[in-house]
Amino acid sequence: MLKKMRVLLLNGKRRNNEIISVLENTIIKQLENKNHEIDYILLKDKKIVPCQGCFECWIKTPGICKIDDYGREIVKKMVKSDLIIHLTPITFGGYSSESKKAIDRSIPVLLPFFKKMRGEIHHKQRYEKIASKIVIGYFEEDNDESEDKKGIFKELAYRNSLNMAGPVYEPLIYTGGQNFSEFKKKFDELLKKVEKVAI
Repeated sequence: MLKKMRVLLLNGKRRNNEIISVLENTIIKQLENKNHEIDYILLKDKKIVPCQGCFECWIKTPGICKIDDYGREIVKKMVKSDLIIHLTPITFGGYSSESKKAIDRSIPVLLPFFKKMRGEIHHKQRYEKIASKIVIGYFEEDNDESEDKKGIFKELAYRNSLNMAGPVYEPLIYTGGQNFSEFKKKFDELLKKVEKVAI
């Protein structure tokens, strides 16, 4: 029997539209159907100041950001989760500003020490338990620039995975006009992959 997982869903949308609503509802429904515990956070509704890059969370107050806002709560939730899902519009090939703030503010889960990984130097994890991550980016419509932006987004997600590595770290992209049942199938496959490694 598969373990009931704690899932943190971080929604980086800035505004509502039909695509976002369908994605949100589909993700939540698939998680609920498997009886997973969902902690849904709409990032734009929370006060999260951008990371200052001071590294005090590594040196002065290990594991705790000096900025006392909701960013601290997100890190606490990340540490307790089995799966973290980032849902974000793709902006210039990257995350939305809301998603980027949350991702940048998660560096307290890392240590100021290094390890060699895939021939590169990266930070060690602070905690033994590391959540799997699914990064879902979406475009409202497909156009000539979409393919380039998809490639940039996948590369960005991969680069983040090297520092924030969990058992599973996968990007998934949805484009307006795409067959939605195809997205559901891919998401379900990723979910099964995560469930198999959840401890």
